[in-house]
Amino acid sequence: MSISEPLDDPWADSGPSDRLPASRRRGDGARGRDEQHERGRDNGTWDGGSAPAFERVPPQDIDAEQSVLGGMLLSKDAIADVVEILKGHDFYKPAHETIYQAVLDVYAKGEPADPITIAAELTKRGEINKVGGASYLHTLVQTVPTAANAAYYAEIVHERAVLRRLVEAGTRITQMGYAADDDVDEIVNRAQAEVYAVTEQRTSEDYLPLGDIMEGALDEIEAIGSRSGEMTGVPTGFTDFDSLTNGLHPGQMIVIAARPAMGKSTLALDFARACSIKNNLPSVIFSLEMGRNEIAMRLLSAEARVALHHMRSGTMTDEDWTRLARRMPDVSAAPLYIDDSPNLSMMEIRAKCRRLKQRSDLRLVVIDYLQLMQSGGSKRAESRQQEVSDMSRNLKLLAKELEIPVIALSQLNRGPEQRTDKKPMVSDLRESGSIEQDADMVILLHREDAYEKESPRAGEADLIVAKHRNGPTATITVAFQGHYSRFVDMAQT
Repeated sequence: MSISEPLDDPWADSGPSDRLPASRRRGDGARGRDEQHERGRDNGTWDGGSAPAFERVPPQDIDAEQSVLGGMLLSKDAIADVVEILKGHDFYKPAHETIYQAVLDVYAKGEPADPITIAAELTKRGEINKVGGASYLHTLVQTVPTAANAAYYAEIVHERAVLRRLVEAGTRITQMGYAADDDVDEIVNRAQAEVYAVTEQRTSEDYLPLGDIMEGALDEIEAIGSRSGEMTGVPTGFTDFDSLTNGLHPGQMIVIAARPAMGKSTLALDFARACSIKNNLPSVIFSLEMGRNEIAMRLLSAEARVALHHMRSGTMTDEDWTRLARRMPDVSAAPLYIDDSPNLSMMEIRAKCRRLKQRSDLRLVVIDYLQLMQSGGSKRAESRQQEVSDMSRNLKLLAKELEIPVIALSQLNRGPEQRTDKKPMVSDLRESGSIEQDADMVILLHREDAYEKESPRAGEADLIVAKHRNGPTATITVAFQGHYSRFVDMAQT
């Protein structure tokens, strides 16, 4: 299907025909094109090319499909190789998908898979005639050049399947554009999701039987146990916090909330430093509050242990420069991305994260901060609270879609300042109660010395894990080193 060429001009007869090029004037040729477009419309597709969409053969390679199946019927090693590459729906011919599924079922039972056994299996299922009879199975074996290349043939089949899904996605995107019933930004977002699903080679299966799910869950539990206490999520750099949470996990939305000037941006940068600089895992920071140079200076200050105010005031000593030079190579080489674009919308963030996931296997997203974001839709929300609620929900969906943890910073209202102990509560989350509902984890940051300079706990900070969907809650005390723009474990002070 071609989606690059326009449909016939809908305004072609809105004026005198002599103003139009000869090829666009009404006549028999135009009627023929109109009928062609009607046929395309009736078939659920649009095609601006010379041939109707239903006449075009989708991308496929029947020879490669036959060679894959022939190799599998000759060698159980070929079956093991192919099953890692192909799914049944990757085959273009339904008969080939049926044969493939029968081979996998027989192989899974530990029985030999050859033309005789597969013919018997298909006969038992009443599907032998659908695939062309037992003779076709023998034909598959005779036509395959060598079973040793089955994995290579499977890659060809898989590539053609991806191209077919791309064509299907293009058709759906074209239909979205012509329907134009929804908000334009939402249509663009859905179109991006269609293409992303193709590039990630995901299936559209929306449900699974519990038995299949349980098998995967048990495999994950076993894998976790075999690591003998090794971190399973993205490490944060804080020993007690990582012991409590086992790191930040794919699909999680983590909210760091505090009153202004409490250090939530610093804590988020600490999480990103641990991810990318300490563990070489790609992360991205979307900063709607600080510029990229300020973020870079804070990262250098924290890593090199050079006072931030020395950098800003130009009073760095020779020792400071030495420390900076020592850490600069590691900081510069870290897969940490910073985006300080102003007025970022939710749609733009999702698009950029998808791109980073594809290119760099993104492992962590930090957004600083939630209340400064814009929804990006042309339809205005009923209230700011509703808008923040929508963005919160979209961040959770982003975490789930890309299978990465997303950290969103959020402001608290003045509730803590009205209490004697000044400690924050989840109910203090500003502008939206849905933030608490969407979040898998809520971390409330509290420092007594922010309210009382002479506090006996000066230099200490509490990470109050007030909500933890998959684990216990707790309060973890860390040290705040504001001059280095960082938090550290108490043992490191």
